Amino acid sequence: MTESQRMPRQEMIDIIARIAGEDGDHPTIISGLSVHRHSVSAKPNCAAYKPSLAIIVQGAKRVVLGEETLVYGASDYLLTSIDLPVLSQISLASPEEPYLSMVFQIDTTRLPALLDAIGPEAAKAPASPRGMTVSKLTPDLEDTALRLLRLLDRPDDIAVLLPLVEQELLYRLLLGPHGARLRQMATTESQPHQIGRAVSWLKEHYSRPLRIDDLASRVSMSVSSLHHHFKAITAMSPLQYQKQLRLQEARRLMLEERLDAGDAGHKVGYESQSQFSREYARHFGEPPRRDVGRVRRSLIGRSSGEVEMLSEG
Repeated sequence: MTESQRMPRQEMIDIIARIAGEDGDHPTIISGLSVHRHSVSAKPNCAAYKPSLAIIVQGAKRVVLGEETLVYGASDYLLTSIDLPVLSQISLASPEEPYLSMVFQIDTTRLPALLDAIGPEAAKAPASPRGMTVSKLTPDLEDTALRLLRLLDRPDDIAVLLPLVEQELLYRLLLGPHGARLRQMATTESQPHQIGRAVSWLKEHYSRPLRIDDLASRVSMSVSSLHHHFKAITAMSPLQYQKQLRLQEARRLMLEERLDAGDAGHKVGYESQSQFSREYARHFGEPPRRDVGRVRRSLIGRSSGEVEMLSEG
């Protein structure tokens, strides 16, 4: 890393380390912006990623999407253009050099107006098939992200400057190597936008029996087209996506609402307790009672009180 590259990165490290003084996920005074600190690597946790930009300034992380694994660290950014259930793991962290990152939620409603201003020229960039991609952090994008972090120390400037910085951040992403995916998600007649509608329906009705014919009809696609494009974007079939939603929600219910495995499985849509336990163990590596007990024990004495799931960054 050159001296010119090191200076903005070090400033980002300093700001995040100061705001995230303890391990955990920390919301900030800027809506949609959070910072994250972890001093040790850990086993994979389930997480729900929304459309967002995640930048690691120190350390590294591994994200499992379907059967694919994405690894990114300092000098990289993770762009997520659609809601995705994943397994995530901090893979490089230490007390001396903790994992530090920032996550900024993308307001997709701002994209159409920005696309009108950019014009068709940017549409020449090739689209990545996935709704989650890793790219190298460019100096322009890093500079914009740093100015976003600096606003945390200038709260009186947020109302005026945040919309401008956010617009520039979206502009840099739209012109980046995977900006075409964001453009397609914001274009109502595109197939990625239709898949986004399918994902929204699955998230709202994950506990219902899934009928692919009905889902395809809801988003105005053929069954074969729905399967093809859904897997291309999410790395999962609609049924696999629904299963991950169910299992993550069941785990949350057991951890946060203290439901037993039988009640949690039934509430998320499983009629068979044995099937729920089998699929839970396959996904999380342990049966429900053992997994939840381990997580609860790991949280004892931790001042943050965070639940081992549903975090980003």
